[in-house]
Amino acid sequence: MRVIAGTAKGRKLYTPKSNSIRPALDKIKGAVFNILFNVEGLKVLDLFAGTGAVAIEALSRGAVHATFVDMSHEAITIIGKNIERCRFAEKAKVFPRPVSVAVEYFGRHQERFDLIFVDPPYLKNMVNSTLAKIAEANILAEGGRIVVEHHPKEPIREVAGLALTDTRKYGQTSVSFLCPAK
Repeated sequence: MRVIAGTAKGRKLYTPKSNSIRPALDKIKGAVFNILFNVEGLKVLDLFAGTGAVAIEALSRGAVHATFVDMSHEAITIIGKNIERCRFAEKAKVFPRPVSVAVEYFGRHQERFDLIFVDPPYLKNMVNSTLAKIAEANILAEGGRIVVEHHPKEPIREVAGLALTDTRKYGQTSVSFLCPAK
């Protein structure tokens, strides 16, 4: 796994030795960033960050800051190594907590993010509950976007305050895009 484009292009990223973390595939990551097109100047939140590859890609492509959230000790260690390897320590914050706790914290502290990546474990019924928490905490900035990687058998349901704008399927992975509802 590597950084596809930007200032850290070509840098190899650390990956887990175990199967407990599912890294974002380069093919899917590339497709997502082709759809997003421009992430320059954005503040990014990576929930269920795993290796941190998606938010690191955003930093490499010009995002100004990324916050990585995961509760796995292995994931936090790998994220830290990948941030260091890509020299993004000054633009990154690692938040070693459960996603629900982190989202509530950001909401209480009125933190807003322009781009939120959500990639929970597949088929664990966490996708829609996480989206509901994001909407409730009001952490998506005006004009912001949410990108959700999920299993096709776990579709995105309607969430108050959010609008589903697109879903793409890549084999056993769906990627859905949401924005604030008008």
